[in-house]
Amino acid sequence: MGNRRSVEKALEHVGAQVVLSADRSVLAGCDGLVVPGVGAFPKAMENLRALGLDGFIVERVGADLPVLGICLGMELAFDHSSELGGAEGLGIVPGSVRGLRTGELKLPHIGWSEVRWERSSPLLDGLAPGRDYYHVHSFVGDPAHTTDVLGSAEYGERFVTAVSRGSFTGLQFHPEKSSLDGLALLANFVSSCVPAA
Repeated sequence: MGNRRSVEKALEHVGAQVVLSADRSVLAGCDGLVVPGVGAFPKAMENLRALGLDGFIVERVGADLPVLGICLGMELAFDHSSELGGAEGLGIVPGSVRGLRTGELKLPHIGWSEVRWERSSPLLDGLAPGRDYYHVHSFVGDPAHTTDVLGSAEYGERFVTAVSRGSFTGLQFHPEKSSLDGLALLANFVSSCVPAA
């Protein structure tokens, strides 16, 4: 949905050959899959189902092929969301999506927040700890298992901003808008998509 072009440009900048398509047969030939998104969870799931891409994304993860979800693309990986009355998600990451509890702070959360990496991952190779990444969101994922949490940040509360389960990685923040650190993370994802020789 909203951030597709900026994600495309950032991936090209770090050396990826990007294919934009909703055609399963085209996407099946790709070494990695990126699910971007800005918008409402129920409408996004409706669009994925109409295109037959909901099952395709799950199949890609099941086949241990790299999949990266960005912002709404991360949220869609969860079992369900409470947004706009609720909707079922892809079920890749057990857990749910709920509103960010900000107290007196304004929603949506827009701006730079420090991300604390909770565990290691090849996608984090070369990234310095305690760096800021750009967020734009009102909802957050609540993984059922702490082992799926890759990173957290704080805005009114400490929330999960990165998850990793199998070959799926989800980022609540926008790496394509997060300067050199975001580009480095995307470069690591692109490297993970290169087939073994």
